[in-house]
Amino acid sequence: MASRKKPQDFEQSLAALEALVAKMEKGDLSLEDSLKAFEEGVQLTRECQARLQAAEQRVQVLLAQNGDVRYENLDGSEQED
Repeated sequence: MASRKKPQDFEQSLAALEALVAKMEKGDLSLEDSLKAFEEGVQLTRECQARLQAAEQRVQVLLAQNGDVRYENLDGSEQED
């Protein structure tokens, strides 16, 4: 299997994961290719989970500001729009 370029955002990671699952479900991969695909899938899953957690934290920060909507980075510094 060719090395993939790291997706830029959640949607691309999720689409890559879905494509990988579909490919694995076909059952046409060799054992070695199946293992490589599984490893890639685990990595994509971790990337998606990390992005979801970051988004959830951002939403919590926004909600905690009593309606004063401003964006903050997770390190507490303000984000420029």
